[in-house]
Amino acid sequence: MIPAAFDYHAPESLSDALALLDQHGEDAKVLAGGMSLLPMLKIRLAQVGHLVDIGRIPGLEYAKEEGGFLKIGAATKEAALERSDLIRSKYPILLDTAAVIADPLVRNRATVGGNLAHGDPANDHPATMLALGASVVVRGPKGERAIPVDQFFRGLFTTALASNEILTEIRIPVPPARSGGAYLKLERKVGDFATAGAAAQVTLGAGGAIEKAGIGLTNAGPTPIKAVEAEKFLAGKRPDDQTLQEAGRLAARAASPSPDRRGAADYKREMARVLTVRALKAAIRRAGGPS
Repeated sequence: MIPAAFDYHAPESLSDALALLDQHGEDAKVLAGGMSLLPMLKIRLAQVGHLVDIGRIPGLEYAKEEGGFLKIGAATKEAALERSDLIRSKYPILLDTAAVIADPLVRNRATVGGNLAHGDPANDHPATMLALGASVVVRGPKGERAIPVDQFFRGLFTTALASNEILTEIRIPVPPARSGGAYLKLERKVGDFATAGAAAQVTLGAGGAIEKAGIGLTNAGPTPIKAVEAEKFLAGKRPDDQTLQEAGRLAARAASPSPDRRGAADYKREMARVLTVRALKAAIRRAGGPS
């Protein structure tokens, strides 16, 4: 199908992009990689009067450690995460996530910031960022503000971004020693959206018990879900099978999936439980715990 008519803008600076958003308000939409937005425009699930392409703005593509955070520029491509030596060596959970997004052609265009700002609970990065305790940095006419990612997703395709703001950076606290994470997803075919997905990040204490855990679920409700009850349950416990199984059950209890052609609600909830347990086991191995 052909999208409804819109005006296309290609600003070359962040200030120009923000001015356009401020001028056109709710009638404008930011285009980053476009891998989610353009298909919605083509089938007219979304319409927009002005499309503001931020792809020509310099300085929004990077992945670096600075000031105790891993900082990822919002325009960083998924393929760039896959190639990054820093991500491969210290943040395998992000490599897990980027590697299962769509296909290589899409990952060459899709951006990390766009994956989050789109607000789709079926996207993969939101669960991972919830598990990692990330924040997103947004810029608007009144300056810059950081939003904890667990406060960022408000509803289906709805985030805390104002219409005149742009997501510019993702900040992830650098994990302490003996930390590890993993992301797993069930899909009907390679490149599909998740039937269910789970991200887990853990830090182990000197005695081997879990000091801290983060768990995020993909496509388990109208927003990405942070399994808070399961996280609290794991704190201070030995990572034995009984403990992990109970954490999986608690995570699944937080899920409220909708039935669709990918499966019934009960099936998706059970897959969230299974994937949470598997992700926790992989995260614990990567943290140096028992295999």
